[in-house]
Amino acid sequence: MGHLEIVGYITAILIVVYIVWRNGDKERALAKEKEENLKFSYKYPRLAMTVDAIVIAEKESGPMILLIQRKFDPFRGFWALPGGFVGMEETLLQACSRELYEETGLLNIPLKQFFTFDAIGRDPRHRTVTTVFFGRVPSVTPVIGGDDATVAEWFPVGSLPDLAFDHGEIIRKFLKEK
Repeated sequence: MGHLEIVGYITAILIVVYIVWRNGDKERALAKEKEENLKFSYKYPRLAMTVDAIVIAEKESGPMILLIQRKFDPFRGFWALPGGFVGMEETLLQACSRELYEETGLLNIPLKQFFTFDAIGRDPRHRTVTTVFFGRVPSVTPVIGGDDATVAEWFPVGSLPDLAFDHGEIIRKFLKEK
């Protein structure tokens, strides 16, 4: 074996050693980055936060409540309170106002916090806690279903359709206390 062949083999070996060493550095750097990211991560399951709106309108025949018909599962086709998931960059009140507008077209309804419902199993998808807000309008106002609501409609408080989730319980508690 000649001198040039030996230099070629040594060069090839050095290149392989360098590549293995660099890959090890990359793996260590990725592991360190993952470790750094986990410092701010929580290894336990998290719950989902939602908001729901109870809007009451006065009518000569009695109070009316605003409901939406769900466009998607779970409970597709059932009636529900307008509401949905809270975004990461909004307060509960902002989320409730946004959801009310997206699903019914109602805007600038003064809302007050009513109660937080946290029963386990209240949403079949996952652990969900909802904070319910309420507002009153002087009369039945035109509404239109939007976003994930096929229809928005006013119902007499004493004659409600079958409701999704635990919304019947929520409405009963509200009527009893407010």
